[in-house]
Amino acid sequence: MRWEGREQSGNVEDRRGSGGGGGGGKMALGGGLGTLVLLLVVWMLGGDPMALLQQTGGGGGPGVSAPASPEEEKTKAFVATILKDTETIWHEEFARMGKAYQEPKLVIFTSQVRSGCGFAGAQMGPFYCPADRTVYIDLSFFNELSERFGAPGDFAQAYVIAHEVGHHVQNLLGISGKVHAAQQQGGEAAANQLSVRLELQADFLAGMWARKGQQKYEFLDQGDLEEALRAAKQIGDDTLQRQAQGQVVPDSFTHGSSEQRMRWFKKGLQSDRFDPNNTFQTDDL
Repeated sequence: MRWEGREQSGNVEDRRGSGGGGGGGKMALGGGLGTLVLLLVVWMLGGDPMALLQQTGGGGGPGVSAPASPEEEKTKAFVATILKDTETIWHEEFARMGKAYQEPKLVIFTSQVRSGCGFAGAQMGPFYCPADRTVYIDLSFFNELSERFGAPGDFAQAYVIAHEVGHHVQNLLGISGKVHAAQQQGGEAAANQLSVRLELQADFLAGMWARKGQQKYEFLDQGDLEEALRAAKQIGDDTLQRQAQGQVVPDSFTHGSSEQRMRWFKKGLQSDRFDPNNTFQTDDL
């Protein structure tokens, strides 16, 4: 991916080694990509996954970390550049919708962080908190994405960022709030299905950002789209469940299958407009 030399966002906050800050106890709607693996383990051990998500404290004081390496600083610059790209694209798209885009914050942290949605550890993966309109990323996740999930490449990382910013877009448009309210009215299976539709729409928005970004910056190298599609495949619910427990339980899906995640990212790549109802008014996910 050709990203170096472009403007970086001023909305990145570096909390590496600080233990985080902020507070609150609301659950994040934009689930991190690493969340499902951890929740599956808790569930298989007889624990309550929802209790884990709703934690608001605990786990030691501020961490002490070594100075950031040149590689980590390069990754931070990459994140800030991709975030700026999303800001540029979504400002333009919101203007086309007759709306004003409000930029999210992005917090880089190490090991643990306190967000407006509560306390979270790095094992939760990147996530978006609607309460404080902030994306949270421990940069070590990108190594995990490559080594654990088998999805290397800088555009795979850009897809992760764009997906979480997609949750911010949903929040600004009132989509995630409506979904959360509807989840409170139904049972677990219905709530899971709504979560899948929300996550697939965030994949669509990531694909749409990639399309618009390529039109504006021509930032894609050969193989970049394959990197993003590989990441979408490797973090599908069915793939993760098969790896964690040896079997697939579709009713428990919260993010969508590998095939669904790749399909909706591709749909975004092929789309020039965003329909807020696209994943919610179809029987063909």
